[in-house]
Amino acid sequence: MNFGLIYGLGLLIIGIVVPVRQNVQDMDFKEKRFKMVAEQIKSRGINDSDVIKAMQIVERHLFVPNYLKKYAYQDRPLPIGHGQTISQPYIVGLMSQLLEVEEGEKLLEIGTGSGYQAAVLGELGGEVYSIEIVKPLQKRAAFVLDSLNYKNVNTRYGDGYIGWPEKAPFDGIIVTCSPTKIPQALIDQLAEGGKLVIPVGLKYVKKLVLLEKKKGKVVQHNVIPVRFVPMVDIDGNLY
Repeated sequence: MNFGLIYGLGLLIIGIVVPVRQNVQDMDFKEKRFKMVAEQIKSRGINDSDVIKAMQIVERHLFVPNYLKKYAYQDRPLPIGHGQTISQPYIVGLMSQLLEVEEGEKLLEIGTGSGYQAAVLGELGGEVYSIEIVKPLQKRAAFVLDSLNYKNVNTRYGDGYIGWPEKAPFDGIIVTCSPTKIPQALIDQLAEGGKLVIPVGLKYVKKLVLLEKKKGKVVQHNVIPVRFVPMVDIDGNLY
């Protein structure tokens, strides 16, 4: 019996089976992703074609812990560790649509979290700067975004309440954690004509608001009631 031949055939079979399984899994995730966009995004009034396309492209399951990948395209937020979550897909779509991103605009995200929202903004063509206050999350998000070749997305560890002044002004700012009041630093870093999307309010009473800077004045629009993790400082104190 030619054991070398049998061993070689065994390796060949394994080499074929593993990619096939991976391809099947990838197709399954793609099907779930397109279903998510159809049923959770488009059906709820998200009609910006660029946002829809971006959310069809970005693989949400790559931004969640391995044990939660099978839930990645469900209609809910998911825990990502350290008391933080990846936002519900609809909220990501809504906030992205409110920002009305144009190709090449400079964008600031407060609360990188998993990196998923930053990836969506990157797909929209923005030059993204994202700040995360939980260092392990920032490191993981940076690794995932880099591995997916998002060269237009920059992350750093720091306190989002003070923004990223050396990169200001920003055409759009998205905040994925909730302070009790809107940080003045973020308003100051908003460009003329820019938009700021932020959840704000007390612990159990929060609303998503859109601020627009017009001729030096800020106009506020209340959007919907929401629930977000709180914005905290380096020591974990609430803002």
